[in-house]
Amino acid sequence: MLTKDLLRVSRAGGGFHPQFAERSHRPLAARVIGTFQGHVGERREVLEAALADLEREADHFKLVRGFAALLERDATFETKASLEPAVARRAAFEAAEAVGVVTEDERAMALVRAGESLGVSADDVADSLYADLEERQVLTAIDSRWDPDDLLAQYNLSLAQTALFDATEVRVRSSDPKALVSAIKRLRLLYEIEKTPDGREVIVTGPTQIFRATRRYGTRFARLLRTVAKADEWRLEATIDDRGTERPLTLTHEDPVSVPDADPVAEVSFDSGVEADFAGRFTSLDLEWDLIREPEPLATGTRVMIPDFAFDYEHAAFRIYFEIMGFWTPEYVEKKLGQLEGLEDVDMLVAVDESLGVGEQISALDHRAIPYTGSVRVKDVADVLREYERELVAESVVALPDELRPEADVLTLADLATRHGVSEDALAETSFPDHERVGRTLIRPSTLETLADDLEAGMALSEAEAVLEDVGVTDSSAALSALGYRVEWEGLGGGTLRER
Repeated sequence: MLTKDLLRVSRAGGGFHPQFAERSHRPLAARVIGTFQGHVGERREVLEAALADLEREADHFKLVRGFAALLERDATFETKASLEPAVARRAAFEAAEAVGVVTEDERAMALVRAGESLGVSADDVADSLYADLEERQVLTAIDSRWDPDDLLAQYNLSLAQTALFDATEVRVRSSDPKALVSAIKRLRLLYEIEKTPDGREVIVTGPTQIFRATRRYGTRFARLLRTVAKADEWRLEATIDDRGTERPLTLTHEDPVSVPDADPVAEVSFDSGVEADFAGRFTSLDLEWDLIREPEPLATGTRVMIPDFAFDYEHAAFRIYFEIMGFWTPEYVEKKLGQLEGLEDVDMLVAVDESLGVGEQISALDHRAIPYTGSVRVKDVADVLREYERELVAESVVALPDELRPEADVLTLADLATRHGVSEDALAETSFPDHERVGRTLIRPSTLETLADDLEAGMALSEAEAVLEDVGVTDSSAALSALGYRVEWEGLGGGTLRER
């Protein structure tokens, strides 16, 4: 896929039509590949300048950027410097403080002193100061999987996938329906199959149609196009949510959408359609629980059982197991009840088909029974998980001391909350004697003093952010404000620190 800012579509006639690369764009694809290959050993900023020149020459700058975005995935950028940039900066700033840098000569003297303290030349210090900035990193290798023809094909596939990312519904007819449905199940998408006068049509629900759209679901949804496009004949009709406006998108096997060097879809097998259906719908909810397929075996008497699923709570080391009882044979029911009876010290949810009539027996074994007919209601399972979640959070808040003394000099409240299995808001009344709250970050006073010494009015914002990042501070806005600075912006060229 491409990022949305690189999407090239026409909305003529109220539709949503991807603007595919054509055969005539092959020379442009070759030039972009050549630009990457010709800049191995150069800084990223030099490569980007060359690509910018190519954009100005080309008819479609987004096309150049799209090709470059695909190639960059196969590019390796590294920090190349005589010294660790953080070490060079620290030495340079200490020398600058001693010299009192104002003029270029004083800057040169500070670099000389820094070099002497590190046993290297002033040029080595200067070259290393900001070598770890993204634009200063060096392209060390480009191992592209594509020649110009393959790059065109990959671009068109990625463009179509990006266009489908915001689909609310897709209807697909394929000459290989078995492969299509298999891929849908493996990708854990929501779907249904309808009979039509001339065959069957698979209807897939898109990420914006579920309770809360997520990038994870949207990416899987777009990846389905890989399987669709491998069929000899296919037709895809989608409804796109284009910033609140519904637009139709139609793709067929006659469009220039193919699959070069297709990556295999990760295989996820299920014992039944009920399990596959539940997994797809549960994953789309984006709850605070991770769904694990076939977790570790559990001891049950002299045997073991492997539950269908487990739910891992994201904020604590807590796991709930989940079994789906969907067969009706007496032998199966007897075996399953025996396994459940033999479990000890295990939190187990059991979705049981109402036709089995064993819900009360399961409850009597101290397991939570969730009845279902046809398919497991995700809401019923989510409601039970939220009960556990409330108990876990309540226990964590009660166990949380009135004051905390983290060992780290710098720590975000989000990271600390995760460690204790609570929300950030649960830390609102907690005291931190060894730290100060700076925005949503805890920072030791000694670290703030060091930062105050390393920062000064007139420093470029990028330099200040590098100093903050060296100690682990990512919220530069709050930190700079706490240290008495504001940022004076200079158009699009960056910012400069000024005293408040």
